[in-house]
Amino acid sequence: MHLDLTSKFRLKIPRIVQLSLLLLFMAALWEAGRLTGVSQGTTHPSLGFSFTNVAARAGLDALNVFGGKESNKYLLETTGCGVALFDYNNDGWLDVFLVNGSVLEGFPKGKEPINHLYRNQGDGTFVDVTYQAGLVQSGWGQGVCVGDYDNDGNEDLFVSYWGQNQLYHNKGDGRFENVTEKARLSGNRTRWGTGCAFLDYDRDGYLDLFVANYIDFDIESAPVPESGLCRYKGAKVACGPPGLPGGKNVLYHNKGDGTFEDVSEKSGITRATGTYGLGVSTLDFDNDGWTDIYVANDSNPSVLYRNNQDGTFTDVAVKTGCAYSQDGKPQAGMGVGIGDFDRNGWMDIFKTNFAGDTSTLYSNSGKGFFEDLTFSGGIGLNTRWLGWGCGFIDLDNDGWLDLFLANGHVYPEVSQLKTEAGYQQRKIVYRNLRNGKFEDITELLGTPATTLKASRGCAFGDIDNDGDTDIVINNVHDKPDLFRLDSLNKNHWITLKLVGTKSNRSAIGSRIRCVANGESQFQEVRGGGSYISQNDLRVHFGLADATRVERLEVRWPNGSEEEWTNLGVDRFLRLRERSGKLLSGETESSGSK
Repeated sequence: MHLDLTSKFRLKIPRIVQLSLLLLFMAALWEAGRLTGVSQGTTHPSLGFSFTNVAARAGLDALNVFGGKESNKYLLETTGCGVALFDYNNDGWLDVFLVNGSVLEGFPKGKEPINHLYRNQGDGTFVDVTYQAGLVQSGWGQGVCVGDYDNDGNEDLFVSYWGQNQLYHNKGDGRFENVTEKARLSGNRTRWGTGCAFLDYDRDGYLDLFVANYIDFDIESAPVPESGLCRYKGAKVACGPPGLPGGKNVLYHNKGDGTFEDVSEKSGITRATGTYGLGVSTLDFDNDGWTDIYVANDSNPSVLYRNNQDGTFTDVAVKTGCAYSQDGKPQAGMGVGIGDFDRNGWMDIFKTNFAGDTSTLYSNSGKGFFEDLTFSGGIGLNTRWLGWGCGFIDLDNDGWLDLFLANGHVYPEVSQLKTEAGYQQRKIVYRNLRNGKFEDITELLGTPATTLKASRGCAFGDIDNDGDTDIVINNVHDKPDLFRLDSLNKNHWITLKLVGTKSNRSAIGSRIRCVANGESQFQEVRGGGSYISQNDLRVHFGLADATRVERLEVRWPNGSEEEWTNLGVDRFLRLRERSGKLLSGETESSGSK
């Protein structure tokens, strides 16, 4: 940039002072660019997509209520809520479920905040069907996950709470039945459930359920800011999680008769290194065909539960290199994104963390360990923001996974601190440069990405069925965002809905290889994800300029493999197990559910 000093000022300001001012100004410009992550001196081509926040016009108008607006007494008031995208009525359009919270002082009877289910009308608008669907529930709601646990063809809903978690059975007629007690999921009402995921860990064809627990929280004995024990940069704030009793994660085995059994102890789930669990996602990190689980822990090493194929799990996060930061420290993990960003056929892990730290990018080497690429991959520049929901998402359908992060501080009290980015914060969007590195393009996108919100959970899915992935965000003390993604290029795509027959009906745990133009991409059908949220169970591939998909290879959750060849692009395909060319596994004569 050229700095123009008039002759009038040249006469009054010594040359050395002018040069000093110029250097200071240029340093300020460089620092601004560094903080936003925008490379200096780079000419950016067209991004190929744009975001528009269409939540208001679409009718997503539920107010999220969670804790105090100006200050909080307990950590309970800070964590916020998740969101799920799923097609509850099987009409081919993604619906939206938003978890809601509460406040310490409570509400008059009948005025309590409730969770909300919005039905997608297929015309860009949604209608609130919470009451008709039988999903009215208040309380300290936290996370949500989706899966067809009884294989009846309808996706069911699990919601975690501080208190009693809830399981809702989808009856297939637009209504849900609360079957928590019937399914034998009633339990410890002081548990603080957070992230959750359905998965078929024993490959018996029925979805089991994993639930992370944050803190064994007793509001009667929990410390408060007035004690003087808990401060954040001088400000009195809610205490924890360090110093509070950590919760134990839970694994429920689906018995196939509508009930679940707690197998946390005998499966090895409770023997994990860390605690204070938040975000959860399933993945098959070692490509052995058995579903593993990753948990982002707050102020503790994170957990990677390796499936031992015998009904037990072993925490291998430390051994494989995805438990700590690059310098060997535990982080305040929040959200989890899973995806093969470098297209080497192995699933990588992205984790959001607390302010003053960076998000973490773990690259799966395929050799049994992860390499921390946070700084070499371009993620290490952003330290001002506090990350929550996140995900790998192909924003421009070029076949390479980008990254999206939702941010917001934990403490409303940071508004008193000039050193902080604020309670409400912008998003971060990273573009995949296809060479193992990412570039922060948030400022190039402008609004709504740079709009300040105190965001928490977010979920990813194609809301309007136009071939690109949209984003719904749950914001604290605000209405939700719906970031409609619009392609500005001619890149192609394909989206797959997998239906299990011998495997679980939701096909959670499936692995898909998509070959187009001779190049391979890999994806999975996953339970959970982001921050205590559930992404669309459909699998999306950006195809760049490919006009045909040469081959789709699916490894189903039960281990059988099938292939579909020579497929068109820019379409949604429904792949039913045992309808393609059998490659290995179950024989054609095997029965199905």
